[in-house]
Amino acid sequence: MFYHEAGQFKTSYEADSQILPIRQDRIGLALTLVIAFVVLPMAGDDYWFSAILIPFLVFALAALGLNTLTGYAGQLSLRAAAFMAVGAYAAYNFQPRALGISPITSFLLGGLSAAGVGVIFGLPSLRIKGFYLAVATLAAQFFVAWALTKFPWQSNNSSSGVISAQKIDILGWPVDTPMKKYLFVLCIVCVLALVAKNLVRSATGRAWMAVRDMDVLAEVIGIPLMHTKLLAFAVSSFYCGVAGMLYAFCYLGSVESDGFGLDLSFRILFMIIFGGVGSILGSFLGSAFTLLLPIFLDNVLPPLATALHLPFTNTSVSHIQLMVFGSLIIFFLIVEPNGLARLWQIAKEKLRLCPFPH
Repeated sequence: MFYHEAGQFKTSYEADSQILPIRQDRIGLALTLVIAFVVLPMAGDDYWFSAILIPFLVFALAALGLNTLTGYAGQLSLRAAAFMAVGAYAAYNFQPRALGISPITSFLLGGLSAAGVGVIFGLPSLRIKGFYLAVATLAAQFFVAWALTKFPWQSNNSSSGVISAQKIDILGWPVDTPMKKYLFVLCIVCVLALVAKNLVRSATGRAWMAVRDMDVLAEVIGIPLMHTKLLAFAVSSFYCGVAGMLYAFCYLGSVESDGFGLDLSFRILFMIIFGGVGSILGSFLGSAFTLLLPIFLDNVLPPLATALHLPFTNTSVSHIQLMVFGSLIIFFLIVEPNGLARLWQIAKEKLRLCPFPH
């Protein structure tokens, strides 16, 4: 069969430890990149770029940041949206206050600002963990929302607190159309996803997983808990900060502090539950699932209700969406805690053995 790996021999340590050791996986990734960088820009329209592809990539990056902290380091957190806000407002303020700075530099500084704030709010993880840590991280969510409204200079003294993202110009190439914004976001997400994949496979990633599995034993074998946990908070906050900048600059165009509320943090948490905790691929699968499921229900439920002659209103769709999401969260937590990424892994294992009995 196509997915069999017979005859693919490894003759060096580098070949055996590469990210995708099976040839079919490398071919699949190459085809995915060709579709993302070539086919979709040629075949997609502005609606697909603005309403589906760009938010999918932005939320996948935010889920990747939360997965780094919760999935790999085992530190529960409910403040992803807060650090998206820090990154967005920091990037917005760096450009007018640091004249001549490039958008890429402002994005990098915005991400580093979010990482610095994330380290500060990660300090409670040195003393508490589990449910208590998740509750403690809510302080970041409320504090950031308060700070953005308390100090109006962060929104350039806007009376409404709304910031309008500046234009993005990369070396004379204006990012001013939905297709260009999609390609810009895609490039950033691909680079950061590759960095995250290599990071979790490094000594740092192994230290995170050791702390996640048993922090006392990890400290006994010489892993510094303070450095490891705070680094996880910094990396997670950096990814969320970059996602917040892309959310403001490339998706919405203008945003206010209320747009980074607690409901957005829960939405990102649902993405890693659906996709798979502790999985790079799961962050993308969870983002796609969370984004496409409401669109699917919006297009299926009204015709189905009409065919069955059932009373149906516009508010019924939102109510059914909430019930479906709640039911799916319970389903995944009970039946498959590792989410869609684990289901994909099981499917690949069956393909590797087919047509032999499993």
